[in-house]
Amino acid sequence: MLSHGYERDKTDKTLFIKKACNDIILIQLYVDDIIFRSPNKNLCKQFVIAMQGEFEMSMMGELTYFLGFQIKQLNHGTFLSQTKYCKELLKKFDMENCKESTTPMATTCYLDTDEKGTSMDQTLYRGLIRSLLYVTASGPNIMFSMCLCARFQASPKESHFMAAKRILKYLKGTTNVGLWYPSEVSLTLVGYSGLDFAGCKIDS
Repeated sequence: MLSHGYERDKTDKTLFIKKACNDIILIQLYVDDIIFRSPNKNLCKQFVIAMQGEFEMSMMGELTYFLGFQIKQLNHGTFLSQTKYCKELLKKFDMENCKESTTPMATTCYLDTDEKGTSMDQTLYRGLIRSLLYVTASGPNIMFSMCLCARFQASPKESHFMAAKRILKYLKGTTNVGLWYPSEVSLTLVGYSGLDFAGCKIDS
C-alpha cells in the first residue's frame, strides 16, 4: 500500500488513505479482506487495477456485512448495526428468551467491589465484557454501563454478573438499533455528562 502512494493512518494501522486533488480514497485492511471507499469512482477503479496486478483478488460487490457489522448503503445515508452479532451474543450466554430491559443499567444500581458477595467464574465474566465491548462500536449507548462492569474483571461477583446481564437484556430489545450516517450532512460530535461522581462507592 505504501509503495502505491497510500499513507497509513496514525491511529488505525489497518487504515490507508490517499488524496488526489480534492478527492480521497480510504482503504481498510483486515487479514485478506479489503474494504475501499471513495466519492471518485475512477480512484476505486485505479485501486482495483493496482491490487489485481499485485494479488489474485476477487470483487465481492457492495459492502453489506463485515466482521459482525451489517451495513445498509442507501441514497440518503448509511446505516451501521450489529443485529446478527447481538443475537449470537444472546444465544452464547443463554439469554435468547430473557425479558427485555428498557435501560442498560438500573438508576438504583451502585456497583462496588462487593467483597462479601459470591465469586463468579472469571473467564466467563471477562468473556462477556469483551463481547459487550465489541458492541459499543455501533451501540455507544451501552458504553458507560459496560465500562463500569469492566472495572470488576479481576474479582467478579454475582452482583457484577447480574449487572452485565442486564445490558444483554437491553440489547435484546434494541438489536435493530445502530448508527445512521446521513449523506451530505456535516456531523458534529456533542458530548454530555451527568455522572454522579459524588455518589460513587469505590472512588474517593
